Amino acid sequence: MALVEAGIDFSDEGDVPSDLVPRAIEIARAVEGEISAALAGAGRGERLREGLWAAIAGPPNVGKSTLLNRLARREAAIVSPHAGTTRDVIEVHLDLEGYPVNLLDTAGFNEASQDPIEREGMRRARGVMGRADLVLWMTDAREMGTDSKAEDLELNPGARRWTVVNKIDLLERRPSASPAPDRFLISAATGAGVEELIAAMVGFSMEAFGRSEPALVTRERQRERLREVSAALRDAMARTGQGDELLAEDLRHALAGLGRLTGRLDVEEILDVIFREFCVGK
Repeated sequence: MALVEAGIDFSDEGDVPSDLVPRAIEIARAVEGEISAALAGAGRGERLREGLWAAIAGPPNVGKSTLLNRLARREAAIVSPHAGTTRDVIEVHLDLEGYPVNLLDTAGFNEASQDPIEREGMRRARGVMGRADLVLWMTDAREMGTDSKAEDLELNPGARRWTVVNKIDLLERRPSASPAPDRFLISAATGAGVEELIAAMVGFSMEAFGRSEPALVTRERQRERLREVSAALRDAMARTGQGDELLAEDLRHALAGLGRLTGRLDVEEILDVIFREFCVGK
């Protein structure tokens, strides 16, 4: 902005060169590139603020609530040996090495039940799994190979499903660890294997949020403002040969948009740059 203003208002000064507009366009192009990169990571920024969604699902009485309590490190859900204890969705918020994860405990899937409350719980469980980023489908280690409902899950596009085989402590002989990265052998009651599951969830979170620098755009309002700034900068870059005044007006729009995000920029600051860079009036 200062380069263009200097060319418009102080073009008769000997210290002001004639190639200021190309330099201004070059800067505008670089700034627009940074904004485009920030907008590309906007979705990740909003997710980082809201957190990932992980749902624990499976048949009744496989230990879903026990796992929720183990991961939450508190008694967030009622645990009972009776099937169908959990009827509604229970939500806890986890901090997995700095990554926010919303963990959801759901009602057990018992298709044979005619209980209207239990069936409503299953309906809500399906809804939760439909928007979850990660589904932990739990089974009982004593019934391995007998459950196939997991294959019929309707998941959110791009979501992952892991199989969590629980209650290995109740087996006479612990099964050998599976090499599959999406299958975990645990005991939610004793904690065996849970740390490996947590480590995998941390890795999933790192992958989902990205390992690059922190996201700059975390709200829709910020995204809209940056889109306006980006459009104004693109207009400015297209002004070659159309008049420096029109170019300056586009840059003013861009500057005003950034000002609404970071605090308004006073015209005196632009003049300060002009007088610092060029020997105007001396």
